[in-house]
Amino acid sequence: MNYDNPRLVIAPQSPYLEIGTNFTATCMIINSTEVTADDLYWELNKTIVPKEQYTKINTSALNVTVHVTGEKPGWLYCLCKKASPYFPLNKGKLIHGIILTKGYRPGKPENVSCMAVQKERFISKAFRCEWDAVGRQTTDVPTSYILYVKEQTMLYNVSTGENHAQVEFVDSFPDHMMLEIWVEAHNKLGKTQSEHLSRDAGSFVKTNPPSDVKVISEKSFTTSLLINWTHPIASEYVRLSYQIRYCHNGSQSWTYVPLDDTAKDIQSFRLQSLQPYTVYVVQVCCKNNKEGHGYWSNWSTNATKRTPEDRPSKPDLWRIIAEGDGINQRQVQVICKHPALLSNERISRFNIKVQDLKDQLKNGSLEPESIPVNRSHSGSFTVLKQIHLADQESVKVFVTAVNSVGISAEESLAVSEKLPAVSDLKVRPRGGRLQLDWKPPNSTRVSEYVVEWVSGDNIDWAEGKNEKPGAPPIKGILEKFVCYNVSVYPIYSGRAGKPATRTVYLEQGAPLEAPAVRLKGKPGHNEAELVWNEIPQRSLRGFITNYTIFYSSGADAHQITVPAKTTSYTLKSLERNTKYDTCIKASTINGSTISSNHSFTTLVYAPGEMEGIVVGVSLGFLFLFVVTMLLCVYKKDAIKENIWPRIPNPLESTIGNWSPDYPLKVETPKDNGLCGVSVLDVDICDGKCMFEEDKASLALKKDKYLSEEHSSGIGGSSCMSSPRQSVSDSDEGGDMADTTASTVQYSSVVASNGYKGQTPNSQPQQAVFSRSESTQPLLDSEENPDTLLQECGRQSQRVSRGPCSSHAEGNGDIIEQQEVLEPLDFCPLEEDCEQVTPADSSYRPQLGGYRPQ
Repeated sequence: MNYDNPRLVIAPQSPYLEIGTNFTATCMIINSTEVTADDLYWELNKTIVPKEQYTKINTSALNVTVHVTGEKPGWLYCLCKKASPYFPLNKGKLIHGIILTKGYRPGKPENVSCMAVQKERFISKAFRCEWDAVGRQTTDVPTSYILYVKEQTMLYNVSTGENHAQVEFVDSFPDHMMLEIWVEAHNKLGKTQSEHLSRDAGSFVKTNPPSDVKVISEKSFTTSLLINWTHPIASEYVRLSYQIRYCHNGSQSWTYVPLDDTAKDIQSFRLQSLQPYTVYVVQVCCKNNKEGHGYWSNWSTNATKRTPEDRPSKPDLWRIIAEGDGINQRQVQVICKHPALLSNERISRFNIKVQDLKDQLKNGSLEPESIPVNRSHSGSFTVLKQIHLADQESVKVFVTAVNSVGISAEESLAVSEKLPAVSDLKVRPRGGRLQLDWKPPNSTRVSEYVVEWVSGDNIDWAEGKNEKPGAPPIKGILEKFVCYNVSVYPIYSGRAGKPATRTVYLEQGAPLEAPAVRLKGKPGHNEAELVWNEIPQRSLRGFITNYTIFYSSGADAHQITVPAKTTSYTLKSLERNTKYDTCIKASTINGSTISSNHSFTTLVYAPGEMEGIVVGVSLGFLFLFVVTMLLCVYKKDAIKENIWPRIPNPLESTIGNWSPDYPLKVETPKDNGLCGVSVLDVDICDGKCMFEEDKASLALKKDKYLSEEHSSGIGGSSCMSSPRQSVSDSDEGGDMADTTASTVQYSSVVASNGYKGQTPNSQPQQAVFSRSESTQPLLDSEENPDTLLQECGRQSQRVSRGPCSSHAEGNGDIIEQQEVLEPLDFCPLEEDCEQVTPADSSYRPQLGGYRPQ
């Protein structure tokens, strides 16, 4: 075994690879028999190459084939899986790598062109060439170029990394000699050459422009200018041909003279068909006159000259018709294009004549009116005369122009009744111009058409003899984003017919501004009306197709699209008491513009809603107040008794002086009855009509209570303060017992000699018990007569007789008494009850009072 310096080696070393091709590398094992090809593997850019791309050459060599991609360099490694104790580096594993430099093969240069420029009176020795580089290249594999120029036996070359280079001839430029030129491109991956270019040396020359260019104006030639110039270089070196162009002063619209007229070695040329008294600018250039070769020189400096003055041409007339001040009247303005726009600018005045068409046979001649030219006027036309005509009136205007040379030919214009117009007029932009199309009227008298285009205060027109319908007669300069009203007038033997008009833009764009949206009035609780003005004409820049309204409250956004003619819109279904931001977008077919925001807040209540609530609540309170007052009026007695009960005056009570033995002074009763007294009829003669125990105890009760009431005075026993229901045939005991605990009631016995001085019945009577009511403790039941009479009307009742009432009536014996009292079976205050004997307490009178009904 040979373990002297074991290693791996990859071949080839550091190659330059063409992107898009396959590359094969071989890994060889050196000085080692312990490691074989089966122990090797490949790694490209830190990625293990699949084994399908491996090829085993022998036990010590392994191939790999990879596809070259990407422009950045990459590393290809050959590695060993088995560790060797004889290799101390990399943990005993053998490894070797190469860098792959990537690039593209050079492309064949194209469009090789060379030039030699004039220097002073000769052609420069410097010969500059340039070409188009073809193909791609990387920074790691750049492409270089070599320019070759062969002159007979001499070969010139120069290297460069750019797409241009320059060589210099040894002595002078090789005039009238053949040159062969080509370019070679090369890099690490190969080389290639351009096509060889073989031409006469003069075809690569670019001379200076002609010098000393002069323009001559001749008075006898009002429409012509003569141009002279000098050759820039001697014809011994280069034979030249020339090109001439001219335009009106201030214009950029050049007119070129045909090359057939100037393709000669000439030094002068005459321009024809020019406008009199007009300033022209002239330029000249030159090149080698060999067909198909050479370079045009730069244009010469401007040479300016005015053509001579001539008699004016016919004025270009038109009219503007508007409504008159009166009914069925027209105001006609006869206009002419401004003299500054005419070819003969020095027009001093216009002569104008107006003839009534109805009287044209009677008028042999008309006296002309002289209109001086206002040269300070800056518009595109001049108003010659204003005429007021009736609708059926027709006139004809004759105009001539005058300058220092003479008078122009006469031009006429008829203003007559309305004649038929063209039909189906269509105007559309095309190629930077307006294309017109129409159908002519059904008349053979139409001699021509006049096309008029108006923009704001600017008006222009053009006419054509027997103009073919659909031909574009508009020859003026039209501007983009400007609205034009284009009208076509048929001319009937000098008389204009009705116009057909269309509105058009040469090109449309987004509006310069959007309408300012605002609120109309105040917003409602759920709606708001937005209004805006139309965009000014100068800011439209196109036809508005629609408006889009945007409105939002927080994150809730909405949009609504409305037609172009709309100037107001009502937003509905809004939230109460909410702030909204709104804006509007104006759109044309080529763009749109959005206005600034406008904010508003909706109301909490709808208009009139708050007033309705207030009125409703007020009416409710008023109704409740009226009902309450009516109840108080109709129920005043009940309310008064419940809220302010009447309290008897103890000072007026006679209970302290009363005694059965000392009857009181007889008082006249009121309402023939006793207040608070119930009467019970008892038959004393018939023992069967009474209960046995009542009969046995009647006399005892009388004596007992007479003595007790008298002895007790106004003090009495405290046991008497408890209310008790009285015994009666009536069923109203529950109501009569319903009284306050503070009421103290008393019982008294009315003797047979009469109550309070009343005269007793002559018949024998049983003892009569009377009961009075007081709100004061321990007072007699005797009350104020007025109060007793009021209570008597509510609570007095007649106690019906028992089952043997018929027997009592037969005897005619009637006994009146207040009430039969039952024994008191309880005592509220037991300490006071101990003073009463059981015999007495069994016959203690009932203290229940009567509550007023």
